[in-house]
Amino acid sequence: MFDAEALIQFGGLLLILLAIYAQTGLIFFFFLPSGALLFMAGVLIASGSFSHSLFVLCSLGILASLLGNATGYMIGYKAGPLLYRRPDSRFFKKQHLTVAEKFYNKYGALALSIGVFFPLIRTFGPVVAGIIQLKFSRVVLFVFLGSVGWILSIAAAGYLIGSMPFLRPYLNYVVVGIIVLVTVPIVIKIIKGFRKNIRS
Repeated sequence: MFDAEALIQFGGLLLILLAIYAQTGLIFFFFLPSGALLFMAGVLIASGSFSHSLFVLCSLGILASLLGNATGYMIGYKAGPLLYRRPDSRFFKKQHLTVAEKFYNKYGALALSIGVFFPLIRTFGPVVAGIIQLKFSRVVLFVFLGSVGWILSIAAAGYLIGSMPFLRPYLNYVVVGIIVLVTVPIVIKIIKGFRKNIRS
């Protein structure tokens, strides 16, 4: 199911865009491999196996991400009042919403912009932003900036590797290395900030 090249050959550009939209906007589709599809599409464009240009892929990918995040925000915005009225239980505490609100108010730009690089945060970040009712224009701005960075970097990385056939055998190692170098420092910073908010 998650053979990115086979999926692209089967569904083309439309499948890639639907995966980006669904993973960033619909919480039940958090598992979709939109990043892998973007990366592989870049590889296939460089090798001449995909009929669309890198510009078209990135432009439409950014639009799909923006629309998906807006959808996730609206879902959270509608569900937020219900959650705030819901009594605490074993799996839900209103304190978590309060902590999330403090965290987003302090690190909103970073959380929204960088969040699109991480699969789970990519899906649930805009929903949480809607639940705590962050200003929509602020959400759109930072999500747009994050989407531009995410789409361009992943697709361009795939294109770069696709342009150098000798790297193809080491494709998986290159991808893992890029993810670790980019995400680990950011994850550590976000976790430290979240823990600080909980203690306060």
